[in-house]
Formats: sequence, structure tokens, C-alpha cells
Amino acid sequence: MPLRQLSLCGIGLLAASICGLTLGAATDESLPSRPGVDAPELALLGPNAVGYRTIELSQPDQLDVLRYDAAQRTFPHVTRTLTVDLWYPARAGHETRPMLYEGALPSEPDMPDAHFTVSGLATRDAPPAPGADRGLVIVSHGYSNVTAALTWLTENLASKGYVVAAIRHGDPPLTDRAKTSEPTMRRPLDIAFVARELQRRARAGEPLLAGAAADRIALIGYSMGGYGVLTAAGASLSAASSAVSSVPGGALSAYASGQPRAAELLVTGVKAVVAISPFGGAARLNVWGAAGLAQLRVPLLLIVGDHDQSVGYRDGVRNIFDQAIHAPRYLLVYENAGHSIGLNPAPMGMRQRLWDLDWFADPVWRTSRVNAVNLHFITALLDRYVNGEPDRAAYLDSSVVEGSAGTWPAELTRYDAYSPGGAGRVWKGFQKRHVAGLQLYHAAPAP
Repeated sequence: MPLRQLSLCGIGLLAASICGLTLGAATDESLPSRPGVDAPELALLGPNAVGYRTIELSQPDQLDVLRYDAAQRTFPHVTRTLTVDLWYPARAGHETRPMLYEGALPSEPDMPDAHFTVSGLATRDAPPAPGADRGLVIVSHGYSNVTAALTWLTENLASKGYVVAAIRHGDPPLTDRAKTSEPTMRRPLDIAFVARELQRRARAGEPLLAGAAADRIALIGYSMGGYGVLTAAGASLSAASSAVSSVPGGALSAYASGQPRAAELLVTGVKAVVAISPFGGAARLNVWGAAGLAQLRVPLLLIVGDHDQSVGYRDGVRNIFDQAIHAPRYLLVYENAGHSIGLNPAPMGMRQRLWDLDWFADPVWRTSRVNAVNLHFITALLDRYVNGEPDRAAYLDSSVVEGSAGTWPAELTRYDAYSPGGAGRVWKGFQKRHVAGLQLYHAAPAP
């Protein structure tokens, strides 16, 4: 807050009322999982208190692709340990101690990492709420991202009854381009390993996961995580891909379509996939190719900005939508948005340099608005396909592609009313004049 504004806000009730809009906006973004008053209907928090814990999972005998010995054509084998953050519905009435998450992201080359904190509504180690058969959501962050930047999603879904597991992939710095083969190799392997291990623990009745349904999985990924979840959900890698062949020693090629290890990338029980700004769809990369994307069978929501210069829109995410012909699929497009549509609003620690800010903030769209729209459609998809709530179809299936082209029902006169949807109308669950700049496409699976 600028110094003059701070001084004004300190002189009394009149000044406080003058500053109310600024203070309100700051409050809205200080708790990323709680959408503001302009959020569409399904974005709002659910009825559950939220608990938070971390666990560590170890996977022995993994190739270290960054230490490939080209002369000997060998890799060292290591035990890969992953930290997984768990959010879950918590028992009501327990003592609440809201989380303060900490994270760091690579700053500009030759500069130290930028550190930040994020306020949360979850309580660490809160006892799980009773109940069973909850959908299990696996979340994969982007290249060099951290799970602390995704609480807009993880806490919100847990409040709606889902058990949410976000993987800390431990990527090398994004600024070190010589190490990109590591996340390319590890993303789908990490997701598949974590999913299998959590499924095993859920079936075994482990207390923290006893309520999770091991056969009702949703995969959600952002950027590099989007590539990972699409692959783990069934999009088979192409041996001809430049991205696949860039991993030393043919390590990832062994998992390509038709190869002996291809099945090791797959997660069973997947009912829905969400990929936000996913890497891999551009023709120059050919990560899956049309044949690989045609292997997808699960309901799919793709989210992208049509000015995404990192993964591409028409030659990128739109390719994925067009080529995943056997999946019931949706494409949510933010007009004029770029790549940064998957993280929390920028914390104060990330607002000092433009590089740091651009991890979080789109130049055109307000982040809290993007997150609210994303939550609305992600909730609709998961409720419909993971929880089996057919009425959620009305929030997804519309004859209107351009959000602003829908008509407003004349009988709704309250200013903040939600549209009931219907043929030619504003999308169900949105408020009047709050659909501009959005497009929603959907396609049924081909026979």
C-alpha cells in the first residue's frame, strides 16, 4: 500500500470507509482459496473444514538422467524421495490454526531465489472428517513451481470433500536450460508412482487416506504438470518426439507407445483430467502426436490463454483438444491471456521484480478472477465425472461458445444473481456481465 494511502487510512472511520475498496481487494487475495463476490457459483468454498499434512514417498532404483555417462552409456540408480502435500476434509469443531505456507521460485539468472508466504485456511494435522468414498485428486505443478503457489485449488477442493495430493517434484531451476530433460522424464513417472502409492494406502485403510476412493481419481496439472497428467491418463508418448528423444540415453523412449515400459506411466481409476496451459501440444515437440492423443478416453478439461507464448494456443493446446478425439472434452479459453493462469495471486514477496511477478500474474487478467472461473469449471467436471453428479452437466454443456454471446434471463433482476443456463443463455452459474473474454468449447468422443 502506498505511504500516502497508509497515512489516510490511519486517521479515522471516514478514512477507513474511503479505503474500503483497497482493503477489501487485498483481503480477497490474501486467502487464495476463498473466491470473491464476482466468482461463478461453483467456485465458492465447500462446507468442510480443511486439514493439511505432508508425507514422504520413496521410490528406489530410479535413473538419474542428469548424471548420464555417455561414454559408458549408463545411468546411476538412486532412490527418489518425493514430498507430497495432502489437503483433506477435516473434523468439525477442532482447534483451528490456519496455515502460513512458505515457498520459493527461481528469480532472474544470477539472482537468488525469490521467497514468499501464502495465508491459508487449512489446519496442519487436523483430524480427518469421518466418511468414505471421497474422490482422490492428484495435482502436479509446473516446471520449477511449488505446491505453496497452488492453494487456490488444493484448499478449495478439499473444502468440497475431495482428498487432494499435490506433489513437490523438486525440479532443477527453470533458468538452467541444460537440465530440462529431468522434468520431461520425471513428470509422468512421479504422477504414476504417487497415484499408485496413495491408491495402495487408501485400499489398506491408512487413516489419512481411508476416506479416499482408490478407483475414482482426478489428475490436475499446470504447464509441465499438464504434460504429466495427460500422459499418465493415457496419452501415449511418441518415439518420434524431439522432447522424448532429448532425454539422454533413450531413457524416456523406453516408455513411448509400443515400448515395454509404456504401461508404467499409466494411472488406473482416472475419471477426469484437468490440464492448465499444458506443455507438449506444439507440433515442433510432437510429444504424443495425433495417435498418442487419440488414446485418451477420460473426460478432459483444457484451460489456456489464447496469447500463451510458452506452450502455444492454436499450435499447442488447441492441438490437444482437436486430436484427443476419443475423450469427452472441454476447452476453456481466456481471450488475450498468456501462460500465467495457474497460480495463486502474487504474494507480496513476489511483487518486487517483474520476473518474479510474472510467475503469478497475467498482464491482462486479474489472477483471482481467473482462479475463480477455473474453480467453477474444475468443480463441475470433478463433481460430474468423479463424484457421479449428473446435474453438473448443465454447468459444462452449453450451445454458447463466446461467453458474452449468451442472453440474460429477463426474470432475473437481482444484481448478483446466477444464470440458470439453458439454450442460448449466459452459462449456468455466472453473473450478468461477468462472462466477457471467455470461450468454452466442448466435443463428444468420436465413435
